[in-house]
Amino acid sequence: MKKYTYTESKDTRSGFGAGLLEAGKQNENVVALCADLIGSLKMNDFIKEFPERFFQIGIAEANMMGIAAGLTIGGKIPFTGTFANFSTGRVYDQIRQSIAYSGKNVKICASHAGLTLGEDGATHQILEDIGLMKMLPGMTVINPCDFNQTKAATLALVDHEGPAYLRFGRPVVPNFTPADQKFEIGKAILLNEGTDVTIIATGHLVWEAIQAGEELEKLGISAEIINIHTIKPLDEEAVLASVTKTGCVVTAEEHNRLGGLGDSVAQLLVSKRPTPQEFVAVNDSFGESGTPAQLMEKYGLNAAAIVAAARKVITRK
Repeated sequence: MKKYTYTESKDTRSGFGAGLLEAGKQNENVVALCADLIGSLKMNDFIKEFPERFFQIGIAEANMMGIAAGLTIGGKIPFTGTFANFSTGRVYDQIRQSIAYSGKNVKICASHAGLTLGEDGATHQILEDIGLMKMLPGMTVINPCDFNQTKAATLALVDHEGPAYLRFGRPVVPNFTPADQKFEIGKAILLNEGTDVTIIATGHLVWEAIQAGEELEKLGISAEIINIHTIKPLDEEAVLASVTKTGCVVTAEEHNRLGGLGDSVAQLLVSKRPTPQEFVAVNDSFGESGTPAQLMEKYGLNAAAIVAAARKVITRK
């Protein structure tokens, strides 16, 4: 098992803030819009550097999406920022009609996704956003795992033509991927080669998958671990190559088991290579108030849950 270490923990939303500032320096057409959550989205540095390229829309998320779509007509590359719940569920009609249907070059950037929003509870958490976004034709869906990868993903979206959804979070998590990494949209990252079980993870669950792999190694189980940072388009080649070798798979995500990464993998496997699969995800329920750690434990979104799923799926081969 390849060993991964980290020297610091950071929140992925700060990775977005760092990436947005760098994107603004690299391309003068990059503009930012926010729905009254500048601090939460870490947009302050961009605003300080490029005040004329920032638009505070206020608590009017639907209007923000419409304005962003309009800005693309003049050649701008708008990055919108608010909580994931407000970036998707609250404004789905505007995204569908004004952005996705028209193929507008809008980057929908969503913080505080999943259960790890924490104490604000179910009304602010969203566990359906990946499904909502991936069902829109032409929409790219990205869910990076740490600060460095979120920064790299933000920069990669500048050169990506078309609508995209970038999902990140509030809590600090281990920052273990390279600072100088090249982010390739739609290209999975093989973190560890293995022979007994494939573990495919996204977002905050990638680090948990690495921890699970170490625990499985102690049990004599060789886990292949894949970081799927781009859920749409899915790297089908990487998934199929891995499950062909291992014969079973566990998918892990901070999302409803319906409509997320696990669903995408299952759809691929049922049509191309039927394979036993277990899901580590929220089991079709809303969240609740609690600390991020408490919620991840209660809803089974951690290394222990991945280990249990791996041991179970191996018996189904």
